[in-house]
Formats: sequence, C-alpha cells, structure tokens
Amino acid sequence: MSLEKNLQKILNRKKELESILSSGTLTSDEVVKHSTELSEIGPVADQADLVSNLEKNLSETINIINDEKNENDLIELANAEIIEIKDSLEKETKKLKFLLIPKNKDDLRNVIIEIRAGTGGDEAALFATNLFNMYSKYAGLKNWKFEIISISEIGIGGYKEAMALISGSNVFARMKFESGVHRVQRVPETESSGRVHTSAATVAILPEVEDVDVEINDKDLKIDVYRSSGPGGQSVNTTDSAVRITHVPSGIVVTQQDEKSQHKNRSKAMKVLRARLYELEQQKQEKERADSRRTLVGTGDRSERIRTYNFPQGRVTDHRVNLTLYKLEKIINGEGLDEFIDTLAEQDQVSKLAQLGKGDG
Repeated sequence: MSLEKNLQKILNRKKELESILSSGTLTSDEVVKHSTELSEIGPVADQADLVSNLEKNLSETINIINDEKNENDLIELANAEIIEIKDSLEKETKKLKFLLIPKNKDDLRNVIIEIRAGTGGDEAALFATNLFNMYSKYAGLKNWKFEIISISEIGIGGYKEAMALISGSNVFARMKFESGVHRVQRVPETESSGRVHTSAATVAILPEVEDVDVEINDKDLKIDVYRSSGPGGQSVNTTDSAVRITHVPSGIVVTQQDEKSQHKNRSKAMKVLRARLYELEQQKQEKERADSRRTLVGTGDRSERIRTYNFPQGRVTDHRVNLTLYKLEKIINGEGLDEFIDTLAEQDQVSKLAQLGKGDG
C-alpha cells in the first residue's frame, strides 16, 4: 500500500472511530477497545494535520511573494519565512512517513534468546558465555528482566548452548537486530604462541508467544522424560525430571533439564517450542512476501555474519551497516550496544519506508 493510501485509510478510520464512540450505544469493553485504537492512530492524524497546515502556509507565502501589488518589505519578510517553512515541512513530512510505516506486532513482545557455540571449539563456547553475559547486562541497563531458561556448559566454563527469557518494554523491537552469527577474533587463553584465533557463536532472538498465537496439537508431540545429567554425563538428579519434546510435523526438538520439577521443565520446554514454531511460521510468511527480510539490516538469518568482536584492536564492527566502534569493553559489558541497535533500527525504518514508497504491492 502506498504512503498516500495508507494515510487516507488511517484518516478515514479515525473519523469512523470518532463516530462510533459518539454513538452512545457501546458497552464499556467496546469503548475501551475503540478508544485504544483511536489513541494509537491519533498521533498519525495529528502529524498529518501539522503537515497539511505547513503546506497551506507555504502556498500562502508563495502567493505573497508572487503578488506584485505587495510592498518590498512584505516580500522580503515572506522570502525569509519561506525558508523556515520549507525546513519545517521537510522535517515534519519525514516524521509523518515514519509514523505511516506499519508496526510489527511482535515488537512489543518479550523474547527468548538462544546462544550456541559455533566454529572454534572451546574458544567458541567461551565466547558464547561472553555474549550471554553481555545481553544479561544490557537487559539490566534497560530495566528488563533476564531469566535463565537453560545452560549447557562445557568443562572450562564455556556455554555450548544457553537460553533465557527477557521480559520488559519493547524488548523484541530492540533485540531482533541481534540475530545472526557473531564472530570473535582474539588470542585464546590456551594459546601459548599468542596467535589470534577466529571463533563464532550464533544468536537467535525469538518473540515469546502465547498459546493463542500458536496452535499445537497434543497428538503431534512426542514427550520423553529422563534423568538430568551434568557435564561429562554424570547424573545430577535421582528422578526422571528432564524433558525432551519432539514436534513430529516440524522435527523441532526441545530439551529442558535445569529445574528439579518435571512439570517446570515441561512448561519451559513448551514455551521454547511455541517460540520456535512461531518463528518458523513467520519465516514462511516472510518468504512469501519476497525480499523484505533480505533487504533489511537485521534479517535474523542465523547463517549471516553480522558482527565481529576484535579483542587485540579493541573494536567491534557491525557488517550490516559498516559501523565500527572502538569501545569493545563497553560493548561486552552491555553499555555500548545501543549505538549499534539505534543505527540498525534507523536503517530498518529507511528500508521499510523505501518499500512502502514504491506504491501498491
């Protein structure tokens, strides 16, 4: 849908909602529902009015300049004013266009973050630990809640795989740009020759979904219970509390053993399964809508190398926006991540705006 058509649709809906709300025939629940929708589209309508008034002012000012009957002083004043009006019009029109970009319904959701060690053996697992801690600290700075779902450790303290639930305001809107392959370049602690190694870890950001968002048929599930085990395979529990859930149609397998209660492990496993199935469905829909995800800075493609952390040089480079920051320590501590995410979010908006501006499609 083109920008103009999208705007007209919103303005028409605003009039419709105002008419419905003034009818006096609504239940209290309907009043809340329609008032909420009106409050959401209100800023767009207000911005459209502002742009319309600026366009009217510009037209009137041009008429003053072109009217030969006007005195020179008035024309000079109008010439000075027209520059200011044009600047304001450009700025406010840009704001209106960004407001017209369709909102991603998932942006308000919490997220499940999955981090897995990739190529690089023990060093990759240690880097996965660094990333997991980085996001934990970042969540703290954002006043988000960071709850560990599961951690699979290796002997030297690295994470083979780690998952957490991050809850708060607009978590997915920010964190969605972190999906992909993160690469590290540094001298491992076990390297005696001082040679720099390159390792990698994958980050997946999944929106947390509810039962109503994903329909899971019980007959499609194969559920196994077993005794949980720690590093090296030793048993850490005397009861069958660990849970493995296989979603047969998709082949997705989720295991959970961090809790002592089988019920809690099953609940956590189902939460992760719902998120993965939801992501699978979203990916199918995105594929059908052609190249929208491929054009984006943060496609969420786990095979895409998105960022490199170079410890010897103290720099971090995001390859999607060609942004390099020489503040590795701050970023690893979660403090410098916003600079990347803000840039990625802005690029995302520009990309979506370009798609929207192409007209109907």
